[in-house]
Amino acid sequence: MSYVVGIDLGTSAVKALLVDRDGNVKAEASRSYPLVHKHSGWSEQQPEDWVEGTIDALAELVSGLGSSADQIEGISFSGQMHGLVLLDGQGRPVRNAILWNDTRTTQQCREIDRVLGGRLLEITRNPALEGFTLPKILWVKQNEPKAFEQAKLFVLPKDYVRYRLSGQLHMDYSDAAGTLLLDVAGKHWSGEILSAFELSASFCPPLIESHGLAGKLLPDIAQRSGLSESTKVFAGGADNACGAIGAGILTEGVTLCSIGTSGVILSSESDKQKEFGGKVHFFNHGKQDAFYAMGVTLAAGYSLSWFRNTFAEGESFEELLAGVGDIAPGAGGLLFTPYLVGERTPHADSAIRGSFIGMDGSHSRTHFARAVMEGITFSLNESVDILRRAGKTVDTIISIGGGAQNPVWLQMQADIFGATVVALENEQGPGMGAAMLAAYGCGWFDSLEDCAQRFVKRGAAYNPNPDAVKVYASLFEVYQQVYAQTRSLNEALIPYRG
Repeated sequence: MSYVVGIDLGTSAVKALLVDRDGNVKAEASRSYPLVHKHSGWSEQQPEDWVEGTIDALAELVSGLGSSADQIEGISFSGQMHGLVLLDGQGRPVRNAILWNDTRTTQQCREIDRVLGGRLLEITRNPALEGFTLPKILWVKQNEPKAFEQAKLFVLPKDYVRYRLSGQLHMDYSDAAGTLLLDVAGKHWSGEILSAFELSASFCPPLIESHGLAGKLLPDIAQRSGLSESTKVFAGGADNACGAIGAGILTEGVTLCSIGTSGVILSSESDKQKEFGGKVHFFNHGKQDAFYAMGVTLAAGYSLSWFRNTFAEGESFEELLAGVGDIAPGAGGLLFTPYLVGERTPHADSAIRGSFIGMDGSHSRTHFARAVMEGITFSLNESVDILRRAGKTVDTIISIGGGAQNPVWLQMQADIFGATVVALENEQGPGMGAAMLAAYGCGWFDSLEDCAQRFVKRGAAYNPNPDAVKVYASLFEVYQQVYAQTRSLNEALIPYRG
């Protein structure tokens, strides 16, 4: 029996999956690590925590195989996007990593807009937002000049872990697309952008395909993990790209809905010139010479977690959502906007905050719970709407994450999206996508599509209910008005926030 390992480097933990040739997960292991919040809006981590967690998780997987550990042919990675890791000339981090959810870089984003204007969107296909990597680079350059002077090269989180395991420095296209330094259609670092901000070409690592062979394990890593030194190390991809691969989103006509802490609507795209006007993100896919369009809801699953922790502390989600299916679509005229930490798509607004609209004395906690679920899904439907208006067909949606664990929510997604929603039998998220990249890289399959046919197993399908579709279509028009009508109110409340 042969195996591959998919390593998903998340924001709170690293998870490793041991997967066989049929796509069955034979074992998994995870290790958590802390966030560092030195100031409000700052979010950092120590890169060494990722490395130690990954090695420990690998060692746990390997220990379960015993003498069969040499049957693990390859490993690959999925990683949290955008995080900045600055390395000195010896490959050592010069400071903590600045993560994707760090919001200190608003000034640098405005500087990027001022310097590049419309060229930014033409080259990178994405607007300047606080989460991206270039604003973080400029922040360090302007605020920590000594650290920046030491920095000779930057990488993203999973790239640093892969470097420590293999000794080789690379960045794949799907992760590079989220830096605001890559010419997305041309698949090369943009000399124009680098020059505009006085960054040298050597500051960027060599580019590689997600299934590309990046090296083999270093001897000391092999010894600590129990893996063979001959284990192949493949580049891997950004978490959203790997999540799409793991759900089989590799061709046009199928869309992904992922509801985790944040929420994502993602659709594969073959036309590198496809124009979305910056309304959704446009990135290189983990599949070679493919792309994807993606909309993001910042507080998707987080909104439901917040609601539970605030109003039902100690209850399980199952207890919290009991009876939600008995409430008619529309939650009795109660509407929720999930802007708890601002919003991304279609409103790139860090100041907006959430609202409950239409509360009255007849509403129970169950009404509020359903309204939260509907509001999250309405927000995601804004991205679906943008894709459709750009000419994309969205009739089948693969749903993963927390939103795929509840049949009521899956039916709600079908009714709000107006599309067939399909759950997966063996959902493992980005870690499975990373394993598929390793399997393809090892030559198990002729293509990622062939791999998906074996690895991705579809489960129950939920078809839209025509009556509910009509109700939700009308409510969605109301939902779309809430942002504009509450924006000035939220701006007036900023001085009073803690």
